[in-house]
Amino acid sequence: MVVRVEGPSPAMAVAVDLAKRSVWLLPVVIFVSAAIWGIDGVASTLYALAIVVVNFLLAGWMLAVTGRISAAVMGAAALFGFLLRLGLIFIAVLLVKDAAWLELVPFGITLVATHLVLLFWEMRHISSSLAFPGLKPGDEPNPYLPQK
Repeated sequence: MVVRVEGPSPAMAVAVDLAKRSVWLLPVVIFVSAAIWGIDGVASTLYALAIVVVNFLLAGWMLAVTGRISAAVMGAAALFGFLLRLGLIFIAVLLVKDAAWLELVPFGITLVATHLVLLFWEMRHISSSLAFPGLKPGDEPNPYLPQK
């Protein structure tokens, strides 16, 4: 028996919402990095923030695509996708580790802190009900309920 997820993907909606919230962090991280580490710190921070956003979007996309195939494939994508995304982050760090513009301290702080800040920030906007999987309902109609 194959169980598939029909309709819009809640995982992708959450990932896009996380990406939107990261825009609010941009002025803060740029200002702090520029004040402490200068232009190299800003470049390192922006690179780390880009890695975080791509990580969340890739996770949401993988769950959305594999959920349309079957729930088992989506579970495998969640498990092995985590390892794949960790490997991609590792490769992204290795590619720039010797670059002149890379400041490791703001890069590392941004990479870890923005993951945590965005996840804790997003927890306030996640709905934990089957009626509204994904984000809490807003003004728009629920796409999972039949249209009248």
